[in-house]
Amino acid sequence: MTEPAINIKGRLYSLASPKVMAIINATTDSFAFSCTNISEAEVLAMAAKALAEGADILDVGACSTRPGSTPVGEEEEWRRLNIALKAIRTAYPDVVVSVDTFRSEIARRAVTEWGADVINDISGGIGDMFTSVAELGVPYILTHNAPLEGKRPVSVEVIEYLIRKVDELHRLGVKDVIIDPGFGFNKDVAQCTELLTHLGDLQLIGLPVLVGLSRKSMLYKPLGVEPASDEALAATVEANKLALSLGATIFRVHDVAIHRQSLIP
Repeated sequence: MTEPAINIKGRLYSLASPKVMAIINATTDSFAFSCTNISEAEVLAMAAKALAEGADILDVGACSTRPGSTPVGEEEEWRRLNIALKAIRTAYPDVVVSVDTFRSEIARRAVTEWGADVINDISGGIGDMFTSVAELGVPYILTHNAPLEGKRPVSVEVIEYLIRKVDELHRLGVKDVIIDPGFGFNKDVAQCTELLTHLGDLQLIGLPVLVGLSRKSMLYKPLGVEPASDEALAATVEANKLALSLGATIFRVHDVAIHRQSLIP
């Protein structure tokens, strides 16, 4: 059986063991752990801490997509991202960097100007993102972010959507696709819980699975606590342990050290 891997700049990056993806928020309004003023020093401190704690991948975002937020404009997103990528690439030229954006032009600039390794797109490929990623030749994280019909099990709708989108990506020439079931995107707490319970069904697609469960409302709302609380962290760790047992490979988290200890043998 072939070991799961993605191609990053001509070398195979193994996904045979769990990978911890650290969230680096070059924003001031994310629901947890944002920057204060988005400076190189502030971003570098976050990146250094994540890597010291054992992060395998840094996922850098400069436009908050939390529920109810108003996205900043493209120019402002790039201004922030340019600061963050310059700091990280200068200090850590070899670290695997994923860029969290739903804008194809931002993806292009991140790859061509700062050598971003992966594009993490929560939109499911709006606009010309698919063709842009195909031209850039980088791995792509495909997220389910579409309204659910509610007539069938959540996992069935998510799988059918992802299969359609993966087929489109492959036909365009995108070879390395990672799938994300999109916890919290167009799904309420009950739907997210059902999806997590049936996460193993996504193995039918035959692609690496990324989960973004970290301090999400599906975990902290039932507990009646805030996302930055210790209780939300504990719930996150347990949810990610379950996701690992059901086949998830990449874990996008705010808290690297505890997940490194909990998920990596």
